[in-house]
Amino acid sequence: MLRRFPLESKARRRKLREVGSVTAICFLCFIIRTAVVTTAMFNEAVDLDILDHPLLNLIYYLVVEILPSALVLFILRKLPPKRGASQYRPIR
Repeated sequence: MLRRFPLESKARRRKLREVGSVTAICFLCFIIRTAVVTTAMFNEAVDLDILDHPLLNLIYYLVVEILPSALVLFILRKLPPKRGASQYRPIR
């Protein structure tokens, strides 16, 4: 997709920034979740139900599940432009 943009164009930089942002968000959330699960696996005292406290559970799931999804949707919120009538090809 980036091949159709000139090398130093604004659109190409914007797309690369979008891809980089989504990649960083997904990577960070995966690492956080992996660290929590690994800690719970090796340490018997740690429970994934964080201290049996609903507020801490809410904060945990907000950070590793809901916030990343919301950020990805926010970053990718712009839809591609609609096709004009002349750009459609008949089905053969």
